[in-house]
Formats: sequence, structure tokens, C-alpha cells
Amino acid sequence: MTNARRAYVTLVTNADFAKGATALVRSLKLSGTRADIVVMHTGGVGEADLAPIAALGATLRQIELLPTSDAFNARHAREEIHGRNPFTKGEKPAFHTPLDNFAKLRLWQLTDYERVVFIDADAIVIRNIDRLFSYPEFSAAPNVYESLADFHRLNSGVFVARPAEQTFAAMLERLDRPDAFWRRTDQTFLQAFFPDWHGLPIFFNTLQYVWFNLPELWDWSSVHVVHYQYEKPWQEGHAKAQRLRPLIDLWQAYYTGEGVPDPTRLENPPSSA
Repeated sequence: MTNARRAYVTLVTNADFAKGATALVRSLKLSGTRADIVVMHTGGVGEADLAPIAALGATLRQIELLPTSDAFNARHAREEIHGRNPFTKGEKPAFHTPLDNFAKLRLWQLTDYERVVFIDADAIVIRNIDRLFSYPEFSAAPNVYESLADFHRLNSGVFVARPAEQTFAAMLERLDRPDAFWRRTDQTFLQAFFPDWHGLPIFFNTLQYVWFNLPELWDWSSVHVVHYQYEKPWQEGHAKAQRLRPLIDLWQAYYTGEGVPDPTRLENPPSSA
């Protein structure tokens, strides 16, 4: 597969996630990849917010939110999602809009690429992950951040896909069936659509809460992607900021481009033992 036929893809739906994408794109560039980097963005993101991303060499693709029904949108509104399933493990920031998550399905329309690796904009890549382009659709890491029981659920922060309009059409048909409710939005949907999903090692999508919940699993010599689920590293003074300070400082280095550390010299978290 040639470099011209593969791409890393992320999604930006507001100014906050544009900050995240800036750090992500810089981290991908520093990883040495020669693949394209595509940033899908919705119309609500301003040119000034996108400018730093474009300056780093990413390709910007404006997209629309999915044409879902009013009933679907009401069931998946922030108040409804959080009301049915209150977040008890961490805090979702005010700028998080669950319905926007489904827009990442638009990547299946990027048919100028044979294979894509999607990465959420609240993640950074600390070493090259180009090997993921050789993985099959649909490959994703498990949603592990609290206990080993989490291994049965996928996390859609990093996944491998093959764009195809037929797949996208089949997704839309299934997504918005009468009374359909996807509890974890795109994650629940993708796990249902790809029930035989291939499991990636957690080190290709290491969730930040592993740092303090499962420190024995954190190994910088293996970690390739750090994913800042729940609280974001650009939020000021959130409740877990002190516990996550080394990871926040790491993200800030990639965001600013100043003092990016050698990943082989990072220190693992203290063991809970």
C-alpha cells in the first residue's frame, strides 16, 4: 500500500477540539509518518482555530453532521445521554456534545484512501504507529481504564477502517432505526456494527486513567498513543489535574512544540502495590 493511499484521520467539532487536534497533528508529524493527516471539521469551527492545524501540514476536510432524525437527535442530546447514564468515573467537559461523536462515521466516505487510522483529537502519538495500516477493519483497542473487566468493550479513540460508500450507507441505515439508542454513542454503535472487532493492544490507545487506576499496566516503553478521556489536558484546574500532571505536561509540550521529551526517558507512574 502506498503512502498516498493511507491517512490518519481525526474529527474537530469546536474550538476546544481544534486545540487537541493541533497537539495530535504535531505528534504525528514528530512520529515520522509519511501518511496523510486529514482533519475532518464541522462548519462551526472557525478559520482561526483551524489555522494552526493547517500550518502543521494537515489536510482540512469540512463535513456535515449526519442526517439523523429529530427523534434520534433528541435521544442522543447531551442532557438525555447523561441523564440516562450519569458519568460517575470522570467529568465530561461542557464543550462535549455526544451527538457530534457520530460524525466520525464520515471517514468511511474518504474513499480516496484505501486504509485509514482514526484517532480522537484528545490524543497524542508518542512513537510511530504506521504498522496499524496493515491491521484489518475493524481493529480497535479495548476500553480499559479501571479494571480488567473493561476488556470486553471497545474504545473508538483509535481504530483502523477501510473507507467505502457501501459501508457508510449500511451504517446510516442501521444507526437511525426506530427507537435506536446507542448508550456510548459511536462506541456502542461501532461495536454492534463490527461484533467481531479485532482487539489492538491497549498501548495503541492508552487511556489516561490507567495512569492512576492501573499503574502496573502503564509502560512507557510500550505506550504509543495517550488518550485523554474525560477531562482534557487543556482544561484549567480540573479535579484530577494533580494526579494527571505528568500526562498534562506531556500534552502541553506537544501542543506548544516546546520541550517534547524523548519517550524512552519518561518515568512510569508509581506502582499501587
